[in-house]
Amino acid sequence: MLNVFKIVLAFCTASLIVGTGTVAGLFWHFSHGLPDHKQLADYQPATVSRLYAADGRLLAEYAKEKRVFVPVAAMPKRVLQAFVAAEDQRFFSHPGVDVIGVVRAVIANITHPGSRPEGASGITQQVAKNFLLTNQATLSRKIREAILAFRIEQTYSKQRILELYLNEIYLGSGNYGVAQAALNYFDRSLGELTLSETAYLAALPKAPNRYNIVRNEKEAYARRDYVLNRMQDDGYITAAEVAAAKAEKLTLRRRGPTEVVTADFFAEEVRRNLLSAYGEKGLYEGGLTVSTTLDPLIQQTADKALRDGLVDYDRRHGWRGSYAKIADMSNDWEQEFARIQQRRPLNAPSSWQLAVVTAVGPQSVTIAGMADGEGTIPFAEMSWARQNLPNQNVGAAPARPANVVSVGDVIVVEKLTLPTGADPKTAKPYPAKTYGLRQIPNVNGAVVVMDPQTGRVLAMSGGWSYGLSQFNRAVQASRQPGSAFKPFVYLAAMDAGLTPATVVEDEPFSYNPGYGQPTWTPKNYGGDFMGPMTLQRALEMSRNLVTVRVAQHIGMKRVAGVAKDFGVVDNLGLYLPNALGSTDTTLLRMTMAYAMIANGAREITPSLVDRVQDREGKTIYRHEPRTCKGCGAVPDGKTPAPPEIVDGRQPFHDPASTYQIAHMLQGVTQRGTAGALAVLGRPIMGKTGTTNDSRDNWFMGSTPDLTIGIYIGFDDPRTLGPTNMETGGGNAVPIYKRIADVVFKDKPPVPFKVPPGLRMIRWSYEGGTIDGVFNSGTEPGGELAGGTSIDSTSSAASVDGTTGRSSGGGGGAGRPTLTGTGETY
Repeated sequence: MLNVFKIVLAFCTASLIVGTGTVAGLFWHFSHGLPDHKQLADYQPATVSRLYAADGRLLAEYAKEKRVFVPVAAMPKRVLQAFVAAEDQRFFSHPGVDVIGVVRAVIANITHPGSRPEGASGITQQVAKNFLLTNQATLSRKIREAILAFRIEQTYSKQRILELYLNEIYLGSGNYGVAQAALNYFDRSLGELTLSETAYLAALPKAPNRYNIVRNEKEAYARRDYVLNRMQDDGYITAAEVAAAKAEKLTLRRRGPTEVVTADFFAEEVRRNLLSAYGEKGLYEGGLTVSTTLDPLIQQTADKALRDGLVDYDRRHGWRGSYAKIADMSNDWEQEFARIQQRRPLNAPSSWQLAVVTAVGPQSVTIAGMADGEGTIPFAEMSWARQNLPNQNVGAAPARPANVVSVGDVIVVEKLTLPTGADPKTAKPYPAKTYGLRQIPNVNGAVVVMDPQTGRVLAMSGGWSYGLSQFNRAVQASRQPGSAFKPFVYLAAMDAGLTPATVVEDEPFSYNPGYGQPTWTPKNYGGDFMGPMTLQRALEMSRNLVTVRVAQHIGMKRVAGVAKDFGVVDNLGLYLPNALGSTDTTLLRMTMAYAMIANGAREITPSLVDRVQDREGKTIYRHEPRTCKGCGAVPDGKTPAPPEIVDGRQPFHDPASTYQIAHMLQGVTQRGTAGALAVLGRPIMGKTGTTNDSRDNWFMGSTPDLTIGIYIGFDDPRTLGPTNMETGGGNAVPIYKRIADVVFKDKPPVPFKVPPGLRMIRWSYEGGTIDGVFNSGTEPGGELAGGTSIDSTSSAASVDGTTGRSSGGGGGAGRPTLTGTGETY
């Protein structure tokens, strides 16, 4: 008997040694190369970055996983209890692995081989798997998972482990973390959940899709009830609470629509800037809170004004045909129409929709396919649809509806109550279900609205529709500014001593650049000549020949320097044609440049973002070129002084010359090519721009507190139409006026700030008697604008200081050379 005992003891000892050695060997083997569990100390879950408009409304969200992070200390105790009861009953007592649970799962899987295998991963093991390992279902992964679970438990508190788990766990339908799931399933915060809802969320980690309440209601309720029973067994809730919770019907409440501002081009430009500054991880996982500069009212106004302007232009240039065509209207055309709507979604104002022509009469068209059934288009609402011809020309006006559409045409329509363009006060209303024919413009454009004092971009419309094209014409389209560049030539002229009263010949001009290059002979818009004229009138009327004479006289080096100072072009070529705006730039740059003329040459940087905060609420970026004196001061019992905005920036360019140009440009909007804006009754400095062959139209306008830039053109640069019709004054200025009518409503005019050292005098010139601004000693004398002139035959200054001469067409011989500042040129 003693020998048998010794043999058993020896066997057990040997088995223990072998077993221990085996376990130790396995532990060593699988521990090799494990991820460092200590990285969890610095773990920050991927959370949503949000963009907000200036009024606090949501603009956009960016995330790889939509998650709301909530610290465990802020979570209701019942939420913690529900998940522990459902997922890891002995979580607070085991060292990382629930040995009892593992044994139970093994026995269950052996005794029920045909049923679904039971898992035994507790909360800590799930943290190890979700954060440090893969989802690969292998024995080696389970062993590595257990080892990491032991290490995690030795390093972190149970509360930290729960925090990691509850903010990371996937709960179905794209929801990561319990807080996000509570919002999206029940439209509640964690603290607002009922016991039944809490138990349902705790039921999901095991199999989110299997327990989906919509698809598998019976199984979802059974799993919820299981969690409730587990909570009662563990002493977290009473039998009465269980009964009440089981009796409660789960009602999914989708989150109510968040009030969101729509500004797709603006939001995308912000996203690109954030991506550049913080990288993909910072943007999509960093939980940034971004306060943008967007003013929703101005953005909405700019969007509508641009669209209306593009439609006005497009209608003048005719009808390009139907949106689509249904060949066979005799057999179930509705299905084909539905397919067309799905394949080619309409990117247009919400009031526009697609329709199918079902009948064509002598004076109207019957259409169908709209939400309210059949409708009618009177011929008056399609009489604009002349045939579109090459180079934006048009054919004859249609005589009847059949000249425009035919049965089976899919067209764009808009429901009307009044005739298009009619005066609401006097027009006779249309009958119900009356529609107008519409067309998506093939021309495009952009608008930028900026605060000239700070560079804050208040609105940015990059085109007709972001859904149709994500190309942002405000920042990505490099185009020639044409005559919109001229103010920088005239600013260089003011720097050189010229004045608004300087007289220059508007006569034929030719320039021989030398080196075997052809002679350049620019022309005025319209091809006419107006003889000697002041710089004031030349700028108002946008005279090309005066501008090139001025540029040649002062030298293109001066012009290039001004263009660089104001950010229009970094390196302007020293070629005389560039004085007429032949070097590409962007609308955003031009808007910034005009804003700095308006603010007295104080440097600004265009910004779409006011502030960026990290996930902890710490400000990591702020855009404000000025300082606030008294902001954030702690009251000491006395009445605090009101905060004061202090602008410490010094002008980077001569403020006197800059103001002279700002004042001269006000003449453009009162008596010049943008004279249609005079009815606004406020000081607006502005300049139109039209490039060769009318390929691009511009208008840049600014008050002291708002700068608006507008561009119109085709994405594939080509003519907008006959050069005597399509101009910045005709196409871009009306868009400015539409915006101004809204944003300046009920606001008093604001004057431009006059720098010291200038004299404001009344003087007479070709446009009448006006207030003018001059440096002391350069005031005009005589009837027209005596004192200084540049004649058409003088040996003008060279283009770059070394070469170039001009020859004129007479009319100016014998005029004195420019001597306005005592310097002879």
